[in-house]
Amino acid sequence: MTRNPALPLLSVHDPIKVALLTDDPLLRAGLSSLLSQNGDISVVEQDAEVALWDAGIDATRTLARLSELRALPMPTVAVVADASHVAPALAAGARGVVLRDQVGPGIHAALAAVRSGLTVLDTALAASLVPPPLTPTPGKGRGELTDRERQVVQLLSEGLSNKLVADRLGISDHTAKFHVNGVMMKLGASTRTEAVVEAMRRGLVKL
Repeated sequence: MTRNPALPLLSVHDPIKVALLTDDPLLRAGLSSLLSQNGDISVVEQDAEVALWDAGIDATRTLARLSELRALPMPTVAVVADASHVAPALAAGARGVVLRDQVGPGIHAALAAVRSGLTVLDTALAASLVPPPLTPTPGKGRGELTDRERQVVQLLSEGLSNKLVADRLGISDHTAKFHVNGVMMKLGASTRTEAVVEAMRRGLVKL
C-alpha cells in the first residue's frame, strides 16, 4: 500500500463525501443503500472527496470505460467484477480496486484510505498481482520484446483474451497464444496480469 504525501492523512472516522459514479440505476440504488448504512459516508453530487466508480457487470463495457478514470478530479475506488481488470484499472488511474461481490462494510475503510492518498486493493485482488515467489531462472525476464509482442502486451493491458488479441491483430488464435507466451517468458511473468504489471513497470504499456 502506497501513499501520496501531498494529501492529508485523515482519520478513517472522519465523514467522507462520496460521488457514486454508475449508469446502472439498480446498482446505484444498491450502492447508495449500502453507503447510507454507514453514518460517516455521504453520497453527494458536488464537492466529493472520493469517487466510487462502477461501469456495471459487462466485462467489455467495463474495459471500454476505464478511460473515464483519468478525467476524474478526485481519487477513485473502482469496483470490478473480475481480477483481470485490476491492472487496467490501476493503469487508468484508480487509487483503489475492490471486487463487486466483496463490497460491504469494509468499503468505508477503503474510501477513507484512498481519500488520504493511499492505494488500496481487495485482498483477493492483491493476491492476483503478487504471485508466490518463483525460483529465479538465469536470463528469465530479460528479453527484449519484439514490435509484435509490444502490440500484444498493450492489448493484454486492455483485458483482451487471446482470441480478441488475434482478431485485433489479424492473426490466428495459435499465433496469438504463441506471442502471449513469448511476452510472459520475456517479462518473467507466470500470469497475464503479472506480465501487464511488469510491462507497466518497464514503460512498455501506453496509458
